[in-house]
Amino acid sequence: MDKYRKLLADAGRVLAHEGQGDYVAGHVSLRHPDDPSLFLMKPAGIGLEEMTDENIITVDIEGNKVSGSGGRHNEVFIHSEVLRARPECQAVIHTHAIYAVVFSSLGKQLQAVSNDGAFFANGLPVFDETTELIIDQARGKSVARTLGDKGALLLRNHGIVTTATTMEEAVWLALKLNQSCHAQLMAEWAGGPKLVGDPQQAKVKGSYAARPDIFRGTFNYVLRRCGG
Repeated sequence: MDKYRKLLADAGRVLAHEGQGDYVAGHVSLRHPDDPSLFLMKPAGIGLEEMTDENIITVDIEGNKVSGSGGRHNEVFIHSEVLRARPECQAVIHTHAIYAVVFSSLGKQLQAVSNDGAFFANGLPVFDETTELIIDQARGKSVARTLGDKGALLLRNHGIVTTATTMEEAVWLALKLNQSCHAQLMAEWAGGPKLVGDPQQAKVKGSYAARPDIFRGTFNYVLRRCGG
C-alpha cells in the first residue's frame, strides 16, 4: 500500500511543479489496489505537493470518506463517478490548469497547433452544463458521461479532468492538455492559427507517440526536477 500512497503523492508534486497547483484546490485519486470500490485521494485543505503517506484519505465509490483524518473535497464526485463509469481506469486528476481554463472560454475546438495537440485529435469533450463546482453525484455522473471513453475533458471556465489506466498516463495527459491549450492560445494571440496538423495525421502521430514508457519517463523526469 505504501507504494500507492507514494505514487499519489508524487503525482501531486509533479502537477504542482508544472504549474497546475491552485493553492489548495485541485485533487487527484488512485483506485485502491485491494478493493476497486475504494480509492485513495488528496485531502482538502492542502496543496497538491503537500500530500504524504499519512494525510492521504480513502473514499468509497459513493463519495464517502472511510478513513483518514483529513477533510474530503466537495468535488469528490468527479473521481467517484469517473471511476465507477470507467472500471479499467485507475487514476483521475482534476486541476485548474490555467491555459486550459482560458482556452475553454474561447468556445473553439482544440487543434494540433503543436505536436501535443495530436494527442487530443480524436476529440476533446467539453463539459458545459455548468461552470460551478461538481459537488453532487448527479453532476459527477454528467461529467463522466461527457468524458465517455476519452482520457481528457475540459470543464468550461473551470479546469480539466483526465483519467487513465495508470497514474503516470493521467498526469501526462494533464500536462499535455495544458500545453496544447497554451500553444493554441499563443496562435490565437497572433491572429489565429493558419497552419495546423492534419487531423488524420495527428491521430496517427498520437497513436505512436503515446506510450507507457513515455508516460513513465515524463513523470519520473519531472519528479527528479522537483527533488523526488
